[in-house]
Amino acid sequence: MAAFSTADEIVISRKIDVTLFSTTTKDNIEDLYEIPRCAKWITSNGYERVALQFPDQIMRDAAQIAEKLERATNRKIAILGDTSYGSCCVDEVAAEHFSADCIIHFGHACLSPTNRLPVLYVFGQSEIDIEDCVKKFSSLYSSEDNVVLMYDTGYSYVIDTLSNYLTPNCKKLIVSELALPENKSSSAETNNPSQVENTECSKPVFKRCARQFPNVCENDFNESMKIFYIGEDNLSLSNLMMTFNKCIFCCYDPAKKEVVKENIGSRKALMKRYHMVEKAKDARIVGIVAGTLGVVNYLNIINRLKDMIKRAGKKSYTFVVGKLNVPKLANFMEIDVFVLVACPENSLLDCSEFYKPVVTPFEMELACNSNFEWDGSYVTNFTDILPGGSCHRELVVPDEEVADVSLVTGKLRNIGLSKDQPETSTSVVLRTEALGVATIPAHSAGEYLSNRSWQGLDQQLGETPVVKAVEGQFGIAAEYTDKPTNKNLK
Repeated sequence: MAAFSTADEIVISRKIDVTLFSTTTKDNIEDLYEIPRCAKWITSNGYERVALQFPDQIMRDAAQIAEKLERATNRKIAILGDTSYGSCCVDEVAAEHFSADCIIHFGHACLSPTNRLPVLYVFGQSEIDIEDCVKKFSSLYSSEDNVVLMYDTGYSYVIDTLSNYLTPNCKKLIVSELALPENKSSSAETNNPSQVENTECSKPVFKRCARQFPNVCENDFNESMKIFYIGEDNLSLSNLMMTFNKCIFCCYDPAKKEVVKENIGSRKALMKRYHMVEKAKDARIVGIVAGTLGVVNYLNIINRLKDMIKRAGKKSYTFVVGKLNVPKLANFMEIDVFVLVACPENSLLDCSEFYKPVVTPFEMELACNSNFEWDGSYVTNFTDILPGGSCHRELVVPDEEVADVSLVTGKLRNIGLSKDQPETSTSVVLRTEALGVATIPAHSAGEYLSNRSWQGLDQQLGETPVVKAVEGQFGIAAEYTDKPTNKNLK
């Protein structure tokens, strides 16, 4: 996570000149990344320090974009060299290290709301063959089918043109619109002016997955509704398929010019997620992993999880580990299940590589809150289960221990606080090195951690002698050009 200033020169990690790897021509830079619109937004709002955020796949153009914006605005521009979490989320933490006044987010975005800095989204213009897309659409649907048109953010610039071709052949076509988050950037613009919500319109607008659907409600997304999605098979598509799992998806990939039906895969994915719910019910020690520090209400959902897990008779510990990977979570083998608090697109992880299950806040709610019965619907946005959300349920946990049968192990399990276990108890089940249940209980997870052979790195302040820094070796590990002469250097 780093911010690189461009006041005197564009500086990138390890002093690599990114322009050498750029495949975008200078003539296309301004149109593709909408440099004039970005410059107008900066100057009209009076921002002095601007942070630019890019996903890895377009980082090659970052230096050129920053240089053009600096010349057009005469402002201090910084490139966020490494995002704290997923690149689809606005990284306010990294931007605050630069003391930025605002952020311009380039590329694909999950459109999760933020609450610290104003944001301008530039989605780019992904290539698409409109004629081929219209042909594929016409071969799938008749004029009487109920069809909803959805798309990845990179194709928002062409949706108006595309819908003009599709509407005459499909009278009931519903074109979804991107719902920009409401934050401090009240003047934020979209790539398509028609995608700004009209608050004066009396027609109902249903919102879900950072998209809004005019003239429909949640109940309309049933087995009779068909969804035509434009974009690649990515996390955004997985999020939509899990949310609208009753509908039949047909996905058009503009790069391959192919259409794939995806409804069967989403139902299999639902069964896998239900298996994760059963794992969460069996768990006794839960690790809450903060997968975002910028999405609105992330602290509220963490506090709700802590309260809910405690009432269910389980123990919880909170972890902040940055970008999630297998080795990081493997350090905490005493945890039975992890619950990841992240944006909707980064919450659905493939747990096959992890040593312990990683569930979503919604799945943890199903496991612990007896007031929540699963009817097959799925919630990827944790805001929806908070008070005021569309799927909020009051926490109802049995006052006494209730026996239940695990669908995973077939054994009895207890939910809720037992009579002889007060709410403030810190007792846990100790596990052996073979991860089996030990016979000697521990008074706390902290005691168990203190008995581990490796507990992490200690600072050892005052115990390490101070030595003068000297010049080290040069070259690559296979063959150094010289050797250090200082005996104190190790």
